[in-house]
Amino acid sequence: MSNPQPLEEEAYDMSGARLALTLCVTKAREGSQADLDALESMFQQLRFESTMKKDPTAQQFYEELEKFQQAIDAREDFVSCAFVVLMAHGLEGRLKGEDGKMVDLEDLFQVLNNKNCRGLRARPKVYIVQACRGEQRDPGEPIGGEDLVMIAKSGPETIPTYTDILHVYSTVEGYIAYRHDQEGSYFIQTLVDVFMNRRGPILELLTEVTRRMAEEELFQEGKPRKVNPEIYSTLRKRLYLQ
Repeated sequence: MSNPQPLEEEAYDMSGARLALTLCVTKAREGSQADLDALESMFQQLRFESTMKKDPTAQQFYEELEKFQQAIDAREDFVSCAFVVLMAHGLEGRLKGEDGKMVDLEDLFQVLNNKNCRGLRARPKVYIVQACRGEQRDPGEPIGGEDLVMIAKSGPETIPTYTDILHVYSTVEGYIAYRHDQEGSYFIQTLVDVFMNRRGPILELLTEVTRRMAEEELFQEGKPRKVNPEIYSTLRKRLYLQ
């Protein structure tokens, strides 16, 4: 048997501009200012040009993302990466705007894909979503111990519409997310701590975020709860922030 070959460690070029947009509903979301402060510190350290908007309506979630996309496409310099942080009350696949109306996450995700945003084509787009995705609560479980067609590699180079995207949700589908009234959300605070104080490809950093969250015991109404983030990736290369 031949020896397995090591993976090629191609990384995204992060030498250009790094852009971040944070849209956060603070209404009836105590502790959200602590999350905004933590994110601002993280984006500053990681050399992102950061824009933050508080209390968008459902329509403004979409409008602010469109403005972000148009500003990116209008730039003449090289854009390496974009982060979009969305924080609000939510249900699976939807966020609640400040006006109480709902916006579909899929509509927001479409705005920056490889088809709709030329300035980010083939470049990493990271979505961080701090919101409930349902109403279930996880009490935790005890543990013991620890038809496909090949395409010829010829012709003009194209790229799929939905590559180079990373979705990071604060909780798994169907479950609620947790937020402290003063200290902010456990997910955002853990993610910021890891991103600011650890080095490595972003998927390995997110594995560390998941490990830390999985080890913690949260208490709600006196009952122990467990929570973990959920990650979807179509990144084609390693993404290093530091």
